[in-house]
Amino acid sequence: MPVLLCKDINLNALTTLLQHYGMQLQHVDETQVIPGSFWKDSEAGLIGNTLYIRDDTPVHSALHETCHYICMDDTRKQQLHTDAGGDYDEENAVCYLQIILSEQIPGMGRTRMFSDMDEWGYSFRLGSAQAWFEQDAEDAREWLVRKKLLPQ
Repeated sequence: MPVLLCKDINLNALTTLLQHYGMQLQHVDETQVIPGSFWKDSEAGLIGNTLYIRDDTPVHSALHETCHYICMDDTRKQQLHTDAGGDYDEENAVCYLQIILSEQIPGMGRTRMFSDMDEWGYSFRLGSAQAWFEQDAEDAREWLVRKKLLPQ
């Protein structure tokens, strides 16, 4: 099954989610390069507090970059352009949070997020995003709890 694309969801839900975290969404025409995209092609981009997407941007990519922004400190946010950076622990927290926040996007949800993360090639010790999340992600959850970043 192909990954869920931004053109296949109601972007109002994504916009609302971003606004909750002080971010804004910028839709880019399909003929344009996505500004701030680290991975290029159709992958989401980040510059400052703006998430850039196209219709062909995977939803998992949009949420992943959003979660990078959510997880970084103010100093990094102010300097953010393309490369979100972060360490191993933060990357795990980002993956965990994108799974949690996927529930706020109608048509996405955890089951689809697990599938799309596996399809794209996220790599986890237990072989799948779902196995990692359910059996091996306690450190990522604790990181988010310490930073008070899990939604209530």
